[in-house]
Amino acid sequence: MKNFWLEIKHIDKKTGARYGILHTPHGDCEVPMFMPVGTLATVKSLSPEELHSMGAGVILANTYHLSIRPGADLVAKAGGLHKFMNWDGPILTDSGGFQVFSLAEKRKITEEGVHFKNHLNGDKLFFSPEVAIDIQEKLGADIIMSFDECIPYPAKYDYVKKSTERTIRWAKRGLEAHKREDQALFGIVQGGDYEDLRKMCAEELTKMDFSGYSIGGTSIGEPKEVCFRMIDYAVKYLPNDKPRYLMGVGSIDYLLGGIARGIDMFDCVLPTRLARHGALMTSNGRINIRDAKYKEDFTSLDPNCDCYCCKNYTRAYLRHLYVCDEIFGKRLLSIHNIRFLIHLMEGAREAIKEDRFQEFMDITIAAFGDSRGF
Repeated sequence: MKNFWLEIKHIDKKTGARYGILHTPHGDCEVPMFMPVGTLATVKSLSPEELHSMGAGVILANTYHLSIRPGADLVAKAGGLHKFMNWDGPILTDSGGFQVFSLAEKRKITEEGVHFKNHLNGDKLFFSPEVAIDIQEKLGADIIMSFDECIPYPAKYDYVKKSTERTIRWAKRGLEAHKREDQALFGIVQGGDYEDLRKMCAEELTKMDFSGYSIGGTSIGEPKEVCFRMIDYAVKYLPNDKPRYLMGVGSIDYLLGGIARGIDMFDCVLPTRLARHGALMTSNGRINIRDAKYKEDFTSLDPNCDCYCCKNYTRAYLRHLYVCDEIFGKRLLSIHNIRFLIHLMEGAREAIKEDRFQEFMDITIAAFGDSRGF
């Protein structure tokens, strides 16, 4: 596509972690990066200006949800997602495949696509590779995803093999349907926890020469060692000059573990979801702001954080807002958590450039711990 490529600037000598610049039609972004999720064309409770001030690069929107509300045709009439949501930076849309398989109670998978019901009102819906591409072309994101089946974990080999082979066929159909030259289309590597299937999928997608490659079927409840193994199985068969995107990962240990395995891009709803429940990521570990011990704590949430929340408000005030269910409190906590992960990526990039990423990862994880479960 036009104006889209990954420029690798440095590879950490000990781990192979990559630092580079992702060039897109709506600006350049440094990688590795964390991408905030704006499911319905908005990152919950935050403005585009606030996201810019935090250093956000690419942000996400969701194909399935936007196809239902407000509809892809309306977004197209508005001039595409960038104008519709007033975001002038890069946007990525997923294919809707994960939502089709996670939200729909009853679905029928055929070679043509998936028949399922709208999770809001029960209307019959149909998604195929061509439908997913058509919706994403109307939405107008810089980066779009192939339609795939999100394979559950665990799953038997025969099922995963048939599903992965179908995902490869769907990827080819989506690539043939894709017409916009100003959008980068990524293939999604499936294959479950089977190395030969990950290898097969990665190699077949690479032959199709996508603009980038996602690793799917992870962060769906599998143990950490399984997730990392699936990443390892896929990455070694992907081209070095294309971006690599690990879908749905937002905890510190998984982010850093992914970077160490050569991943460039990450996204997750975790930081804003945690914030809405009063859980904060800080440089000294997890904080639950609702805890009574913060009632008279007039210190900053995280003295090592430069976000608007930490520079202006105390833990006592944040707890007061949370206990009173004030919207402003949820906004402040979301600002902090997103900025924390973006700042983590900034630190990771500097460490890669200085060939000390392993040390950076070890120190960070030791300070924070295993973060996925909270």
